[in-house]
Amino acid sequence: MEYQNQGLDRLLAAYCSPALAGIKPANLVSCDRARYPDLPYRLLAYRKAFACRGMRFEILCSCGGRYLLLVYQQQRLAQRLAEPGVQRALRYFGYAEGQTMEALLCRLRCRMAASDGFPHEIGLFLGYPVEDVMGFVRYGGRGCKLSGYWKVYGDAEEATRLFERLSRVCRAVTRRVEQGETLLQVFAAS
Repeated sequence: MEYQNQGLDRLLAAYCSPALAGIKPANLVSCDRARYPDLPYRLLAYRKAFACRGMRFEILCSCGGRYLLLVYQQQRLAQRLAEPGVQRALRYFGYAEGQTMEALLCRLRCRMAASDGFPHEIGLFLGYPVEDVMGFVRYGGRGCKLSGYWKVYGDAEEATRLFERLSRVCRAVTRRVEQGETLLQVFAAS
């Protein structure tokens, strides 16, 4: 198969490697519609190649001049969203109890389309600790213990270790893609 997604591979390597590597249940990346006008079509190849690993590539929003792409491991995200603490937090944000992952994602899409910004609960989908998501809401983003991939209101030491791990995997995968490998080769998905 002729591979023509090098620019998209670089973007996904830089922002979605933690989900692709199984460290996080999901990552979100903003894709410029002018640069990737055919993104919905291009995602077909990624979906096919990564299906055996349970990875999904879903456009959450076609907002203004960008696509918001959610890259997630289906089973891991479903488990995450079923956790009791996550379920309680989702209820706080108006999600019905006991919904399937697909129904929760549909509700998230609707909330994103109706909002000028990001609904705060997106952090729950991305694997952020519940304490940090709810702390962000409670304190309006102020007074956090640490700011990195997200604002930390809970265990700063654990978050520091995780931030370092996330950065390492993003750098390592990006380096390999910049050296000419495809994401499919890096993750042996094909």
